Amino acid sequence: MKDFSVSRKNRRDFLSFLAGSPLFVSTGFLSTLSQRLFASDELPIELISAPDEAINVFDFHSVAKATLPPAHYGYMASGTDANETLLANREGFKRYRIRNRRMVDVREIETSVELFGTRYPTPIALAPVGGHRAYHPEGELASARGAKVGGHMQILSTQTTTSVEEVTAARGAPIWYQLYPTNDWGVTTALVRRAEDAGCPVVAVTVDRPAARKSETFLRLEKTDTRDCSVCHAQTGLLKDTTQRKPMWEGIDLSGLENTRASSMTWDIVSRLKSVTSMKVVLKGIVTAEDALLCIQYGVDGIIVSNHGGRAEASGRSTIESLAEVVTAVGGRIPVLIDSGFRRGTDVFKALALGADAVCVGRPYIWGLASFGQPGVEAALGILNSEFGRVMRMAGVTSIDQINASYIEDSWG
Repeated sequence: MKDFSVSRKNRRDFLSFLAGSPLFVSTGFLSTLSQRLFASDELPIELISAPDEAINVFDFHSVAKATLPPAHYGYMASGTDANETLLANREGFKRYRIRNRRMVDVREIETSVELFGTRYPTPIALAPVGGHRAYHPEGELASARGAKVGGHMQILSTQTTTSVEEVTAARGAPIWYQLYPTNDWGVTTALVRRAEDAGCPVVAVTVDRPAARKSETFLRLEKTDTRDCSVCHAQTGLLKDTTQRKPMWEGIDLSGLENTRASSMTWDIVSRLKSVTSMKVVLKGIVTAEDALLCIQYGVDGIIVSNHGGRAEASGRSTIESLAEVVTAVGGRIPVLIDSGFRRGTDVFKALALGADAVCVGRPYIWGLASFGQPGVEAALGILNSEFGRVMRMAGVTSIDQINASYIEDSWG
């Protein structure tokens, strides 16, 4: 087992070295390297021309990569620093293997889950992703309509390019709201109250970005983008000038806004939020047992185990490897969700077996959105649902409640 972990680390380090090499970027080798760097799965050679031609979600990745402007694709695909955490999120799933049971009648399966009193037909939810209109003109509306078809729970980003009211209407049901805390409590309060007024039952506070990040892959691809970006992006360098164009910030005094990071945030934000909203307060970005126990102590209503899809930290640790200790610390007292790196039905099953209540996916549905709009979102989510159903049947389980640790094996012992 030791040899396996060393070889895995060496492979990860080698790919990270290649990702940072100007030689490979300038010669176009990034196109080939991305098969491993961004997905850790083989990408198809030929591009599909319609959503129903997709075999797996990586078919949409290939189309999105070929379709999007370099800067937009780079921003979506990039991790932080040398992408070591992004790589880890895919590699981490290889640590766990599924223990399949036999001789079970699996003709009918039940895949629904309940979160805060609402039942969803699938444990696969849409993670918050900012700026959907950078990937398709219909933006978050297309994503919401795609989510509605499959009954998926959806979390809307603070940095949405469509208002929470419009997205809620398109989804046809309440959505969760992801909150970036800011240095200005008045701004934070305004965002929270607007989300609650729009019917959001949950606010998911992102806590994993206490400092600025360096997205090296994005920075390299941005240099290759020859478009005039000043039409959509403020050139003053001031955060308030960038954010005031986005619908969630409309009507809010942003004169004191300096950052949307969690640099000064402490545990008292939970009580402060609960004093201004009746929404459930979920913390997104918890990855250790110590912080999970503090969540219980401070009255947090739920946890999303997350490293921002490898975009927020250079820890080199996957969320699937972080999940078990968080679940153990929580002990079933509050829901635990997870995101970052989920691309296959097997990934979803492994997370549920390790104790997650639901799984949030980000890039896969964005690949679908960038490729074909709403039909692409529907198809990408549909593929994940179908794969998950097949994995359940192969494992010999007929309902989500039956999936537990007995169906998983840790290859590291």
